Amino acid sequence: MIRIIESREKDIDALRNLFFEMRRKTFSWADTSQFQLSDFEKETEGEYVLVAFSEDVLIGFVSVWLADNFIHHLYIDERYQNQNVGSQLLKAVIDKVNLPIRLKCEENNTNAVCFYRQKGFVEKGRGRSEIGTYILFELMKK
Repeated sequence: MIRIIESREKDIDALRNLFFEMRRKTFSWADTSQFQLSDFEKETEGEYVLVAFSEDVLIGFVSVWLADNFIHHLYIDERYQNQNVGSQLLKAVIDKVNLPIRLKCEENNTNAVCFYRQKGFVEKGRGRSEIGTYILFELMKK
């Protein structure tokens, strides 16, 4: 059973590790040598963070910039992907914020692009990032 709660100070080490490892694996087409464990705090500063647990193991998280209903990060430990964890985290965000919700997803991150499309997100535009082309997605209704 998956449990989703707001992040706590005691979760920070597990969040750092998950963020670091999954970014290195996810963005395999980019130069990941600059990624650091301390990036988690910089990348999520001021954001609302929900964490997913299986038993007492942190297996995923989502961070949201609440002022704009913008999902900044959604990562699931690879051992728990395709087990509905991302869907549960997304539902928890939708329950917390008003729609629409937006996010940017790297075009080369094909698994994530497919996931967001399956969840009803529609493409609103494209742009360039440091590591490639991103798709701006938006979810308008539940």
